[in-house]
Amino acid sequence: MSDFDYDVLVIGAGPGGYVAAIRAAQLGLKTACADGRETLGGTCLNVGCIPSKAMLHASEFYDAAANGAMAKMGIDVTPRLNLPAMHAQRVDAVKGLTAGIEFLFKKNKVDWLKGYAAFTGKDSVEVAGKTYRAKNIIIATGSSVTPLPGVEVDNDKQIIVDSTGALELAKVPGHMVVIGGGVIGLELGSVWRRLGAKVTCVEFLDQILPGMDADVRKDANRIFKKQGIEFKLKTKVTGAAVKGKKAVLTLEPAAGGEAETLEADVVLVSIGRRPNTDGLALDKAGLTTNQRGQIETGHDFRTAVDGIWAIGDVIPGPMLAHKAEDEGIACAENIAGQTGIVNHDVIPSVVYTWPEIAGVGLTEEQAKEKGEVKVGKFPMAGNSRAKTNHEPDGFVKIIADAKTDRVLGVWCIASVAGTMIAQAAQAMEFGATSEDIAYTCHAHPTHSEAVKEAAMGVTGKPIHI
Repeated sequence: MSDFDYDVLVIGAGPGGYVAAIRAAQLGLKTACADGRETLGGTCLNVGCIPSKAMLHASEFYDAAANGAMAKMGIDVTPRLNLPAMHAQRVDAVKGLTAGIEFLFKKNKVDWLKGYAAFTGKDSVEVAGKTYRAKNIIIATGSSVTPLPGVEVDNDKQIIVDSTGALELAKVPGHMVVIGGGVIGLELGSVWRRLGAKVTCVEFLDQILPGMDADVRKDANRIFKKQGIEFKLKTKVTGAAVKGKKAVLTLEPAAGGEAETLEADVVLVSIGRRPNTDGLALDKAGLTTNQRGQIETGHDFRTAVDGIWAIGDVIPGPMLAHKAEDEGIACAENIAGQTGIVNHDVIPSVVYTWPEIAGVGLTEEQAKEKGEVKVGKFPMAGNSRAKTNHEPDGFVKIIADAKTDRVLGVWCIASVAGTMIAQAAQAMEFGATSEDIAYTCHAHPTHSEAVKEAAMGVTGKPIHI
């Protein structure tokens, strides 16, 4: 050990990196984590998952008060938006959680190397002018916003912004244009729509939420339209110009055709994310990236260079915080000589809009490509708890193998879909059949009864429809 400063050195303190560092330290390995932010937690805790959920939650209350949902339940209120206070509770949530990670580092004796790391060799990195050697180095640098050619983001001006800038808007825009109909655009667009903005979503594809089940994409589009979000599908943005305090976008049909312009007070660019590998000097470690800028690894998260590992958004797979966390634990356990495994076929995804949208496993389209399937679907309008709570939108859909009845995928739209999907993921992890779910007693009245009913529907035995 005398030639090495650490057994494990993690580059990046996001959900994958900080979890990997803590787990490695728990397993008795001398561990450090390098990160140049002022606070730990990466994009997720600082400017992503956590602050966006704080704004989503707060804006749901405002929307319910402002648009009559509370009045339906006998609560008469006249809300007044205090945007600075709403931002303050967002900042407070971030401070509490990032400080919690710093406490866990100290508790588990993880050294925080404050600065951005770059490789100087296969077993060494430089951080803030100092070189450190480690037996094992884990790359967990996450991802950043994908730029859109012709549209320059400047968060300080608060006119053309990315997801970070969209969380910091000092006032509610009169008209917000969201470029991209994916998770981030729909979540942040929903926040500002609830607070009073007109929101237009421009999507290159013919439907929103790429990668999700077709029924989910179709119904989500209908629900968001009902809420007031306008959609321009099969449309591409070819340019943007800031004129005074407005942005003027140039749009064209995706298939080609006559251009048009669209004016907005704020433009949110949210067309995806790309791996953070620039600045790592990967070449000095003997590493290269694939065509998508990702670092390829084996199932145990080893890279092509012995002693270097990679997890999270910098490797292939969905860019999700919980995927990175699971990979961080598994990677640390593999380094320690244990067996760390992540089942990438069972990674749930959630859109935290209202209602929430969630899925795990295969879409119906993907499942049909592999063989014959059976499908059960149950509407939330038929669920007693959803009906009582005035939450009629959405459904639960279960896709099972026609021969074995094994569950291949579950998709749902419901107020608590993000919580409901955990049951489906756990069932699939244990290789459950739709019958297993159908004959599991579910508490009444709960939203999760819709999962049971959908499972019963796979074999044509739903009770409440």
